[in-house]
Amino acid sequence: MSSVSVSHGVGAQLKHWRSVRRISQLELALLAGTTQRHLSFIESGRSRPGRAIVIRLAESLRLSLRERNDLLATAGYAPVFTESGLDEEAIRPVRTALEQVLHGHMPYPAVVVAPYGRVVAANPAVELFLEDASPELLEPPVNILRVMLHPKGMGARVRNLDEWGRHVIENLRARARRSPDPRLDEFVAELAGYVPEPPVGPDHLGFSVPMRLASADGELRLITTLTSFATATDITLAELHLEAFLPADQETAEALRVRAERNADAPRPVHDDALIMSSTSSVDRTSPKLR
Repeated sequence: MSSVSVSHGVGAQLKHWRSVRRISQLELALLAGTTQRHLSFIESGRSRPGRAIVIRLAESLRLSLRERNDLLATAGYAPVFTESGLDEEAIRPVRTALEQVLHGHMPYPAVVVAPYGRVVAANPAVELFLEDASPELLEPPVNILRVMLHPKGMGARVRNLDEWGRHVIENLRARARRSPDPRLDEFVAELAGYVPEPPVGPDHLGFSVPMRLASADGELRLITTLTSFATATDITLAELHLEAFLPADQETAEALRVRAERNADAPRPVHDDALIMSSTSSVDRTSPKLR
């Protein structure tokens, strides 16, 4: 690849990301510690950027680690961020920490999710979401977002699906705006088809409401927290997030406690691990444990 084609390639990418981020050349130059003239030369292909300035520009544009690697590759440099499997020794401490968080969140549901909703790990309380779910939704790879909104999954039991379901949709749309991705756009369109439009009236609260979930133990009210690895330098970890659910009232807290105690006393198959954790590369094989 010639230096000219490299320069034009990285310049086009920078223009693209500035457009997505709605940031001017001057603003980006100031953030990255360079001059507007230098950035203009890079974008026009008149100057080939050094590795350090590419990294600074990518960071200033708030690109994901995967996108930063892509920009470096376009500029002709080797990637700097690794992509590990969760079963690799290098990130065993993170795996252990995730297992402890999942266990510690009991008796409330918590799930670790990879891109596009793929389940990486979950605690036993997540079985609440799978109550009466259609078997095809539990075929590998299990997608927790699809389970939550599909009419053959949780969607049939979420009594305020029109309002609550929008928080899932809007979070994904916000992610798609930050990092345009045709596959994600297609997935969002699918999920949006499962969620009815909420009526907009004087009592409308948008999606800032607890989920009201019908269950064998009555109606449960749950709120959601999302945790991500904001300072991760490994792509796999950076792309994971932990979605933890908390009771929105005392009745729900008590119902979940009783439910967990009851399930703990029930016989379990030998292969049914208390925690599900797998490499994202092999999640398709282990997902059936999420029954």
